[in-house]
Amino acid sequence: MRRFSWGRCALGLACLVSWVAGAHAQATWPDRPVRVIVPFPASGATDLVARTVTQRVAADLGQQMVVDNKPGAGGTIGTAEAAKAPADGYTLLLTTSSTHAISPHLMPRLAYDARKDFTPVVHLADAPSVVLVTNSLPVKTMGELIAYGKANPGKLNYATSGNGTIVHLNTAAFMAQAGVDMTHIPYKGTALAIPDLIAGQTQVLFDSLPTGMPHAKAGRLRALAVTSEKRSALAPELPTLAESGLPGYSSVTWFGVYLPAGAPPALVERVHAAFSKAVQSPDVAASLAKLGVEPAAPSTPTQFGAMVQADSNRWAGVIRQHKISID
Repeated sequence: MRRFSWGRCALGLACLVSWVAGAHAQATWPDRPVRVIVPFPASGATDLVARTVTQRVAADLGQQMVVDNKPGAGGTIGTAEAAKAPADGYTLLLTTSSTHAISPHLMPRLAYDARKDFTPVVHLADAPSVVLVTNSLPVKTMGELIAYGKANPGKLNYATSGNGTIVHLNTAAFMAQAGVDMTHIPYKGTALAIPDLIAGQTQVLFDSLPTGMPHAKAGRLRALAVTSEKRSALAPELPTLAESGLPGYSSVTWFGVYLPAGAPPALVERVHAAFSKAVQSPDVAASLAKLGVEPAAPSTPTQFGAMVQADSNRWAGVIRQHKISID
């Protein structure tokens, strides 16, 4: 007969108490303010998305959501800080493609592992880009741009917001699929590139919708297509690149929420439900549209994680193929 062990009994009770306490904490989340780390500067696109969505989450839950901007090194400084936080639901990371699908392939010595140090929670929204060309370029469609580029290899200059940025990668992916050779002209942000594009010193720019479309609507530039899988509700008149002779081409900047690794499934589900509800509300969707951002289709945390991994794999291939590095 097995002898009774007070040690085993005490250990079992301790585990039970810990489990009950953890389950109670998850069931009552949040019972105090929640810190939401945004690893980019205040007033930038990610910050504005975060403040728009968390304001609604806070109202729905009756608890404060404190947006904490931790910019630097392309978003990797704030992301590394979030990775070290407790997985108790009181520190979240609201980030983009940059920190989880692109930087790991450009910065081999990151202070975090994008896959191992985080728990995917919710895919919030997407921001497609628009292909802009200078008015002096004799093309009005993507098909004509591709034909012109093939007939004039190396003679077209394309502007970007810098080496290794989503603007650079979008254009590199386009060139690889279209078989077009263009010359890279990096700038410190697309706002600085626009004047040269208007003047015809550069000819092509894959810009964000909210910053690029006003110039197209004013007639200063010509918009040819959007980079999203489907036509954007923010510019429904523009075809996708896939519709324009590049089947399968799709690229957006996604926005999503993560918890640190080890977050309990019940907590992940509560955070997921709160943010999903907020981003799908009509008022939040309308506010995001003004930023050039569209709510993502509803998905599970597992689906979000799979989407990010596929995005990461894709950009890894583009970066290797074009030997892209950051300054």
